[in-house]
Amino acid sequence: MVRTEILGTGSAVPDNIVTNDDMGKLVTTDDAWIQQRSGIKQRRHLKPGQGGPVSLGKPAAERAMAAAGIAIGDVDFVICTTQNPEYYSPGTGCFLHAELGLADNVGVLEVRNQCSGFLYALQIADAYIRAGVYRRILLVGCEVHSTGLEYTDEGRHITVLFGDGSGAMVLGASESADSGILSTEVHADGRFARELWVEGCGGAQRPRVSAEQLEQRKQFPYMNGQAVFKKAVGGMAASVKTQLKQNGLDIADVDHFFPHQANKRISETVGEFIKIDPAKVDHSIERYGNCSSASIPLALDDAVRDGRVKKGDVVLMASFAAGFVWGAALLRY
Repeated sequence: MVRTEILGTGSAVPDNIVTNDDMGKLVTTDDAWIQQRSGIKQRRHLKPGQGGPVSLGKPAAERAMAAAGIAIGDVDFVICTTQNPEYYSPGTGCFLHAELGLADNVGVLEVRNQCSGFLYALQIADAYIRAGVYRRILLVGCEVHSTGLEYTDEGRHITVLFGDGSGAMVLGASESADSGILSTEVHADGRFARELWVEGCGGAQRPRVSAEQLEQRKQFPYMNGQAVFKKAVGGMAASVKTQLKQNGLDIADVDHFFPHQANKRISETVGEFIKIDPAKVDHSIERYGNCSSASIPLALDDAVRDGRVKKGDVVLMASFAAGFVWGAALLRY
């Protein structure tokens, strides 16, 4: 039976570290306030002139290919995930395709499922590979939030949460029973779409961009924090339990849990619900903030490179995002 295996991982973050004290110079906040509410200690922001999502996606992809031991010509297909597109149109994946120098017979797909984009893309890639459509797929999550945040006291509760970063992996076909993606699942409940969204500058607006919209700050994200927290914890915990049951595994069999890095309190609460050893839960949000669809692959790459994740380890992933969309995946690395 053909399975989908992670052949290599890569990541990239800006050199520019923005601490909580640095954020306090931009909006009314401080280190204690941010850590208490989110667990974040610092994040990375691109400096002006350093580019957009593709400037991080390209090196992350190149590192993933190097780790997989493949050349650019060995890639059959690319899936790019982002909630911060390089431009409104065309898709960010097309610009990434050009920067990487891929041939024109290599297609690219863009997934816009916000912070859950990576898990949606992983499910798509897994299906493509198991069906024999493609043999090697490059999956890249690249996010630059810093250019679209509201640096005012009105927006501080959201602005302090986000960072810039990219995570990538090369996925390939394998017939080994010792490693590979075991299963994935995704969910959506569009009734909550307006609880976490950016209302302005979309196709529903006439005109799409107006002075009135900008004055009303509709170009910035809005979040109903209580609704997000409740649904995120419930959705991720339920998905995790389903994944374990589907594969006949117990939570004690899991070596590493990589939840989406939205808020440390959410990750800790999910961990309590699923009764996992807290030492197995990743909290890279402390270093990077919320990097949306790049969060999980960025955290996984860190863990692989520093030796925490080893061949044969059981890895659990779960995410939740605007939409609301959420899901989970289980694999043996």
